[in-house]
This record gives sequence, structure tokens and C-alpha cells, in this order.
Amino acid sequence: MSWQAEYLARFYSRERGWVDGTTLFHRLCRQFISPGGRVLEVGAGPSNPTSKFLSSTARQVVGVDIDDAIIGNCFLSEAHVYDGVRFPFDDGSFDAAVCNYVMEHVENPMRLCREIRRVLVPGGVFLFRTPNAFHYVSLLSRVLPRGLSKWARNTRPNTSGMHPMFCRCNSTLRCRRILDRAGLRIAELRLIEPNPSYGMRSRLLFFPMLLYERLVNATEMLRHFRANILCAARSV
Repeated sequence: MSWQAEYLARFYSRERGWVDGTTLFHRLCRQFISPGGRVLEVGAGPSNPTSKFLSSTARQVVGVDIDDAIIGNCFLSEAHVYDGVRFPFDDGSFDAAVCNYVMEHVENPMRLCREIRRVLVPGGVFLFRTPNAFHYVSLLSRVLPRGLSKWARNTRPNTSGMHPMFCRCNSTLRCRRILDRAGLRIAELRLIEPNPSYGMRSRLLFFPMLLYERLVNATEMLRHFRANILCAARSV
């Protein structure tokens, strides 16, 4: 067993009650998405766990992306490559829209949110997960090379999926302002600190990040320094 697997089993096992960030996001989606609903996954990309989860929860999952890698996503009922401005769908076409780690890559989040609002039915829900701008990973990513970020996460140093980062809707305040102006009302917004995925290359990184996770999860006073924002907002 590698030290990574050993430490995750010791400090972040399900037996100890730990729930990972992806599971928390999927639970939020299940809470708001009707089993008979039609879902739009924005920035779906190639086959991935969230597309798979949505396909097992909703009646139909349609994906859009500016990258043609979406064509290979086997969990989508339909896959569309679009221009990054207007979705190729009529008004009120979907019961829900989902973005998983997409908002940080959007240059104009107001325009995107208004377009999402357009294609949602009245009362439809927009759900997303995005990095929090005030977390140390987001702060460091602004000055460190992308390859170093991949090294810290112990992932292969390839170039796929390396889209520009804008982080223009990545704080609770900005989320509230943009969603409100786009005609979307927040139903739930919370911040979470998952296991330290950016400390999986070195034990010297893992333990300080473990201590950080324990600290910010210990009190709601430090919630604004947690890693991810989870949000559900309804169209009005």
C-alpha cells in the first residue's frame, strides 16, 4: 500500500464518517434534481463521475462544452459543442443545469448565468461546484505554474483540460451578486474543505494541509477559507 492510500485510509476513511467533496456535491444535486427531470450539464467535457452520476439520477442529461472532447462523453443523451455564448436550446428547455469545476474558467459569468436562466423552466435549479478564491490553493494558483499544481496533486503532467482561469464568480459575495442579477435566487450555498488532494505528492505537503483542513472545518467562523463553494440557485 502506498503512503497516500495509507494516509487517506487513516485520516479520511468513510468508516470514520468522512465524506469527500464529490459525494457532497452529488448529494446536493440529488436534493434538487427530480428523477424525471431534464438536466443540462455545462462544461461537461469527456466522460467523468459527475456526468455518470447525473445520468443515473435524471431522466435525460444533455451536455454542452466549448471543447469537442465532450463528444466522447458516453454518459450524455446528447452532446453539443457551442460557441461559449449562446446555448443551442429554446427557452425553458431544462429542469436543472449543473456546472462542476467550470465557473472558475468562465470569462463572463454574468452572461453564462443569464443564459442558464434562459434555458431553465420557472423554478428550475442551477447547481455548481467551484474553487473558493480565498483558499490557499486558489491564491497560490495565481502565481504558480499550472504544472506545479499538477505535481502537488500527484497527477500526470499532461496538457489536457488546461483551460484559462478567471475566477470571477469564486467567492460567496460574487456568487450572490451575479446570481441575483441574472435572475437566480440562492436556495443553498455552503463552503466545504475536502481531503488535501494538493498534498498527495509529498508527506511534507500532506500534513500541513491536513492541519489546515482540520482547522477550517472546526468552526464556521473560518468557513470562508474552505476550498470549494457548493451552490444551488433557482430561476425566478
